[in-house]
Amino acid sequence: MFGFINLNKPAGFTSHDCIAKLRKFLNTRKIGHGGTLDPAATGVLPVAVGKATRLLQFLPEPKAYRALIRLGVTTTTDDLEGEVIKSVAEVNLEPEEITAALNNFVGTIEQVPPIYSAIKQKGKKLYELARKGEDIAVEPRIITITKIELLNIYRADFYELEVKIHCGSGTYIRAIARDLGQMLGVGGTLANLVRTESCGMQLENSITLEQIASQLQQQTFALISPSLVFNHLERVTLAEEESIRWCQGQLIDLAAATTCMQPYPIKENSYLVTYRADQAFLGISILIQRDNIFKLKPKIVLHQ
Repeated sequence: MFGFINLNKPAGFTSHDCIAKLRKFLNTRKIGHGGTLDPAATGVLPVAVGKATRLLQFLPEPKAYRALIRLGVTTTTDDLEGEVIKSVAEVNLEPEEITAALNNFVGTIEQVPPIYSAIKQKGKKLYELARKGEDIAVEPRIITITKIELLNIYRADFYELEVKIHCGSGTYIRAIARDLGQMLGVGGTLANLVRTESCGMQLENSITLEQIASQLQQQTFALISPSLVFNHLERVTLAEEESIRWCQGQLIDLAAATTCMQPYPIKENSYLVTYRADQAFLGISILIQRDNIFKLKPKIVLHQ
């Protein structure tokens, strides 16, 4: 069992619940995920199986979400799971005002995570401290948001915005909903969230827990090969003799490797996906320099 799963997480399940289910399905404990989703959220949950868990750190960071933000409502948790602490009877905003406010989030900015989050403080998760009623000073984090697009405005029972967000890791969409509401002077909370992209995996190619169970029963289930999820990294191929030495922890001259992409990433500390001549996946190399010669140093060795 070695590879990845592009899981479409269902609502009402924690990310840990999904991993527990998959451990039973696949009869293995060596499973991990590439980024937590709140229980109410759905969408892409990247999952690594077997030795692929060691590769999660090398997957691409950008994420994308489709969020429904309810304006005029403020909650304790910054989503509909919490208690309403403030509400506005009527919201009257023009699309231009909303777009202008959304543009303030684009770039590298500071974000204060929600109080009800799994970030640790004093050795305990923030939501544990919040439930005890303790005063919490949440430190802001530096995050990057590359794009925010206003898709729709709904004015039925509530004033809600459908927004598409492209961002880096560590971004809390609940906090964007909260801060947008404050910026517009009416309050805001997250009403619904779908992750459409994570770790290079797309929602349209995802698979549900039910589909996995069915495919396992029909013996048609297959894990995603690492070669399909590491397109963002340079790839090098080693001849038999060099691959043996590499797997033993030895440095290999970059010039001795053949590569599927040109030019070489002549930049120290670059990561390279490393294969043997027969296309067996060996692991991850890091590019270092010794006496002005670029060399491949084993970083993660998965194949002996």
